[in-house]
Amino acid sequence: MEIPVAGKLVLCRHGQSKWNLENKFTGWEDVDLTQLGEEEAQKAGMELKSTGIAFDIAFTSLLKRANKTLFIILEKMDLTWIPITHAWELNERHYGALQGKNKAEVAKEFGDEQVHIWRRSYDIPPPSIDNEDPSHPKFDSKYDGIDELPSGESLKDTLSRVKTYWENQILPELLGNKNVLVVAHGNSLRSMIKIIEKIDDESIVGLNLPTGIPIVYEFNENLEPISKDFLADSKSLQAAQDAVANQGKSE
Repeated sequence: MEIPVAGKLVLCRHGQSKWNLENKFTGWEDVDLTQLGEEEAQKAGMELKSTGIAFDIAFTSLLKRANKTLFIILEKMDLTWIPITHAWELNERHYGALQGKNKAEVAKEFGDEQVHIWRRSYDIPPPSIDNEDPSHPKFDSKYDGIDELPSGESLKDTLSRVKTYWENQILPELLGNKNVLVVAHGNSLRSMIKIIEKIDDESIVGLNLPTGIPIVYEFNENLEPISKDFLADSKSLQAAQDAVANQGKSE
């Protein structure tokens, strides 16, 4: 059995958001958690506390559903004092003109297969929003000073920004034997998992991440994962993954 020599990494998708509940494409829209989402975050915090992992640093996006999930987790763990870095690179994939639309209604209009392609394909982006659309991130002060903000992204586009951030900011912490918590979004975390596990472009399409369930990684000296644990029982995990997979279907 290999002995971990780098820090532990925990990835956690934010708790259920209001638009998760309403089955809408969310992307960069800054929606809040539901009551269930807050409860998922509390449970994640309690599960992580029971592991005994003491985090040294945390990373999250600029979106409140991830931020609040992180704050709740850290509060449950009595770790509110650790450094937190907010990064737009950890934002959800930008869903372009689909943002705010109901996934099932879009599926009825364009077909289940097309919506599955938009949601889960690797390199096909959704329809873009116009650069002058009031909802474009360039009009949001959170993103002041950031060049080339997206108008719509594929998973490949999302991975490009996540990979750079992973290599420059998160990886050095792990290699410095720091325990790292990342609370972000379905597609930014899928991107990170693709990098960590060297998942090919075709297989990543089938990866579904439920809300509020932490994933714990341990690594060897080459930062290759030697263990991966979801902090949920297998039945609950499978049901949550199936629910995510079914969100984009018309029926």
